[in-house]
Amino acid sequence: MDGFKAWLAQLNYAWLLDTGVALLASLLCIMVHEVCHGLAAWALGDPTAKSRGRLSFNPLHHIDLFGLLMMALFGFGWAKAVPVDPRRFKNPKWGMALTALAGPVSNFLLAALALLLYWVLVFFAPFTWAMYGSMFLLRVAVLSLGLGLFNLFPIPPLDGSKVLFAILPDRLYGKLLQYERYGMFLLMALLFSGVLDGPLHAMVEWCLTLLYTVTGLPFFLF
Repeated sequence: MDGFKAWLAQLNYAWLLDTGVALLASLLCIMVHEVCHGLAAWALGDPTAKSRGRLSFNPLHHIDLFGLLMMALFGFGWAKAVPVDPRRFKNPKWGMALTALAGPVSNFLLAALALLLYWVLVFFAPFTWAMYGSMFLLRVAVLSLGLGLFNLFPIPPLDGSKVLFAILPDRLYGKLLQYERYGMFLLMALLFSGVLDGPLHAMVEWCLTLLYTVTGLPFFLF
């Protein structure tokens, strides 16, 4: 028993709390992102995601373990791709683009909502709720922006590549689709080399500052 108490005493509870908050926030951001992909595809005529149970907020349906850890530790990551059948869309190129764009857009909206709730807690909640709730909501905002912005990079298989492909001429679109499967290798190389870190963190900081100011302004005015 003494050994167990000693082990408990040496734990870094601040680190454990921060890691737990990061994982929970990452799960929320990923689930919203993926469910909105599926909802967009369904609205555009493709029920594949719905039929395979991907319109669910069960995290087990969406988690890619490595992508989740990347997001919790570094602020950007990914989940299991939502299955989409472009043949179900009236316009396959634009159907794919709009379905892809729904994920990042949902993350920007989630970040704005998290910051609104953050200000509600700061102004109206008891101290304990405000302290722990605001910690979680700020992490959600940061990670949601990171996920949304990261996915807008035009590198397959990220969502930005689908949007880029949609605005290209059909001839180039067909050629690029042939090389799409190699995009993951390029993405991994960029991630591990740190090339994307600086631009991504700068974009997240700029967007966070903007949303933080805009969502907080009504509370300071009224």
